[in-house]
Amino acid sequence: IKPKKRIILLVGLILGLSASIAFVFIRESLDNTVKTMSEIESLGMKILTIVPIIGHHRKRKKKNGNGLSASLERRLIIKEDPKSPVSEAYRTLRTSILYSNVDNKESKVIVVSSPGPSEGKTTTVSNLAITYANLGKKTILIDSDLRKSVLHKVFHKERKNGLSTFLSVKDSDMLDAIHKTDIENLSVMTSGPSPPNPSEILGSKKMSGLLDTLKENYDIILLDCPPIVAVTDALVLSKNMDSFILVCRSLVTQLGALERVLKNIEQVNSKLDGCVLNALSNVNSYGSGYYYNYYQYYY
Repeated sequence: IKPKKRIILLVGLILGLSASIAFVFIRESLDNTVKTMSEIESLGMKILTIVPIIGHHRKRKKKNGNGLSASLERRLIIKEDPKSPVSEAYRTLRTSILYSNVDNKESKVIVVSSPGPSEGKTTTVSNLAITYANLGKKTILIDSDLRKSVLHKVFHKERKNGLSTFLSVKDSDMLDAIHKTDIENLSVMTSGPSPPNPSEILGSKKMSGLLDTLKENYDIILLDCPPIVAVTDALVLSKNMDSFILVCRSLVTQLGALERVLKNIEQVNSKLDGCVLNALSNVNSYGSGYYYNYYQYYY
């Protein structure tokens, strides 16, 4: 190669490498999502469990009542694959909740929410409910997301007669809103039709009375609540809870949203027990790769 061409190739190589480094640097500087455990811990939050992504799972698609394909059954990973690392992570969450209480008193009412949408709160609370049921605890899972409910789809139940029906219809029967599942010790209360005033009915005396009644009949009560940044429903329900769990998803949850959530919780004099770091992979673990070495060793 002639010296002139060699210089051109060398300059092109340097420019290409520089452009690539600049692109990566700019992308990382603009990415404000949660990536590491240390980012969460720096905000004063405890990490109760890390839910990993290991390997690739084939989606098991089913047809729903409308003839549309859905892959909802795989959301209940504890039921589908109880020996998987993900299932073990949910059992760890159950144990962490128990010991997050300084007096070791088991929580009866557990609220699960997230800063924003699509961060895995429904999957987390559903699998957590199964871990309690498998332990022999009489468990009820309540869909408190009265705006965009999905629990009725996850457990294949009718939505129409549920929480909002009981809270808004006079002389309604609580038992009509509770549905048995095919999992022993686990019942679900669907959301019911979307009301015009979700926050108001969730903060009503009737809701508090419902939880008091359920405490007498169930060992564990879990509430799937809407994202905190979007609406106030989870904060309204926090006055009736024993434990408050936040689900954050790696590379999805915004740090700014997480900081806003902590301020909102502080403003209502509530207490956050800890965080679930969801969907952490060996690609985005950023220094947490040793978890995957351990998971691979055991599983």
